[in-house]
Amino acid sequence: MTRRFCPPGLPTGQARPIGVTLLTSSIMLAAAAILAPVAIVALALGLRSGPAASRLPIPDLVELQAGTFRHRAAGEFSRDGKPVTAPVVTAAIKRTLAVMRHQVTAADYQRCVEAEACAVVDRDGAVPDLPIVKVSWRDAHAYASWLSRETGEHFRLPTDEEWAYTAGSWFQDDALPETLDSGDPGQRALAMYDRDASRQERFDQTPHRIGSFGANENGLLDVAGNVWEWTDTCYTRTALDTRGEGATTMMINCGVRVVEGRHRAYMADFIRDARSGGCSIGTPPSNLGFRLVRDDDLRQAQPLLSAWVRRLVGLRT
Repeated sequence: MTRRFCPPGLPTGQARPIGVTLLTSSIMLAAAAILAPVAIVALALGLRSGPAASRLPIPDLVELQAGTFRHRAAGEFSRDGKPVTAPVVTAAIKRTLAVMRHQVTAADYQRCVEAEACAVVDRDGAVPDLPIVKVSWRDAHAYASWLSRETGEHFRLPTDEEWAYTAGSWFQDDALPETLDSGDPGQRALAMYDRDASRQERFDQTPHRIGSFGANENGLLDVAGNVWEWTDTCYTRTALDTRGEGATTMMINCGVRVVEGRHRAYMADFIRDARSGGCSIGTPPSNLGFRLVRDDDLRQAQPLLSAWVRRLVGLRT
């Protein structure tokens, strides 16, 4: 027994076997199952976008044009089994980058706590112009998700390269000299001691009000202050080839993230206070905070995905 089914391109009067019909339906359902989660996120943002839908104002953003720059790669590197200084690479920001002018404040974060979307941290949320500190990467990620839902825009933590690009001349590259003899572990240990000692210069570790450390050439505030900022970049350990160029092996650990500020550090993603011994590698930061970037890739794709899911669920546009 056959069931009559006439899709486009099949002449009327020609019967399609029910097995083919069910197979076609299964493929369509499978495609919907794969794409629906992505599209539904876009639809959720799309339905909330616009001034009337937003319960929160869009944060003050600085937009930087696309460009390339020389950048000290993050992570640990080795050659022939011995540690070497991370190479300087050419990094590319391929499109306009919109980043928060200042770090997320304690008052900003407190609104997320009150919405029961963020964990309570050890800070006075009533202070409107102090940066939020003692937050983990997980806390920052939760805040970015909540802010995205509330504004209809998509916010996320910057990558290490994006952070360095926005920091401009305020990016601190205090890597060990590339001329250091990697075959002499004693020499390297002394160089690391001298560097870490210089990082321990005395300065007030109490968070200061937004703007206390001034603005860089890109208009970003407090980039080199005493609050380090989480990035979304995972910690990597890379073995270079004999010429020190291409990678032969790479280990990626996303349980540890890159933190940027007066110097680069690596922190486990659940740590809120680096001074309590949570620094995975390097000198611990004084305070842990964050600022976000707007993800314009998803923002540009959002209308198309929203239209697709509307058609999928039978909504009228």
